[in-house]
Amino acid sequence: MSKRLPFAPLAAAIGLGFSLIAGSLVAPTVAHAEGEIRIAEQFGIVYLLLNVVRDQNLIEKYGKQEGIDIKVDWTQLSGGAAVNDALLSGSIDIAGAGVGPLLTIWDRTHGKQNVKAVASLGNFPYYLVSNNPKVKTIADFTEKDRIAVPAVGVSVQSRFLQYAAAKQWGDKEFNRLDKYTIAVPHPDATAALIAGGTELTGHFSNPPFQDQALANPNVHVVLNTYDLLGPNSPTVLFATEKFRNENPKTYKAFVEALTEAAQFAQNDKGAAADTYIRVTKAKIDRAALLKIIDNPQFEFSVTPKNTYPLAEFLYRVGAIKNKPDSWKDYFFQDTKPLQGS
Repeated sequence: MSKRLPFAPLAAAIGLGFSLIAGSLVAPTVAHAEGEIRIAEQFGIVYLLLNVVRDQNLIEKYGKQEGIDIKVDWTQLSGGAAVNDALLSGSIDIAGAGVGPLLTIWDRTHGKQNVKAVASLGNFPYYLVSNNPKVKTIADFTEKDRIAVPAVGVSVQSRFLQYAAAKQWGDKEFNRLDKYTIAVPHPDATAALIAGGTELTGHFSNPPFQDQALANPNVHVVLNTYDLLGPNSPTVLFATEKFRNENPKTYKAFVEALTEAAQFAQNDKGAAADTYIRVTKAKIDRAALLKIIDNPQFEFSVTPKNTYPLAEFLYRVGAIKNKPDSWKDYFFQDTKPLQGS
């Protein structure tokens, strides 16, 4: 458990309001028949493939090719814990979250609901940024600092931080920095970091929020996940075995929609930027967004890359009980062949 600060001053400072609460309250509903899919996404460019799917009605398009009309419901949550809870409660069918939450729920449901990943959403570097000039590396964080993550201990950002801590101090100290972390949605954490004046001095972010924060001269990069692990797929989509088995046409339409969206985003960055702004209503300059998306380190792809080192690490430190033999253990393998890792 991470140590919590009195949260009211920080929430008031950044206008957090109900954003955390609303993200975790998704009313459970009865399981449905073929022809309906409920998808939960979070915040950031890493979910752009879902923005494209939604904007172009691609699930509906491929559903018609399968001879069915598919109703698509979209939900936005914050944090892998809320997403995992929604999936297990039957409130959603497709969960969008980091590899960290995926591995947690895969482990928890192993031999039961058998939750596995459907696809990656691409390869993107995530930055741990700070507005504290004294913090140059993760070893410089102290009791006076707090680091925002989407979900404490569960989010892929939390797991990346633990991975970095284990490299710095050894596996027995993998959770050494957990006590400094607090759960804050990316938009609110970014606003707090830029504004300053709160106990929040660090944010393990994702694009475009990390880029928006770095536009402020008081904010700098402390850790880049590509330096930590190499190019990797930090965010994935996952579902229960039951949904996949009972809705084969809907599931197939979803996978094909994602595949087309990935090709679209990778091949036309300008159109992808327009889609992101249109769907998310993000108040971000198009040129600035296009510059972010056009980063050669970005790759929009449904094929997972370099996810297994984190899985092996989580098993090694006891964060998950079941050890996957490879990435194929926590990804469904009955769709178009994936040559991932």
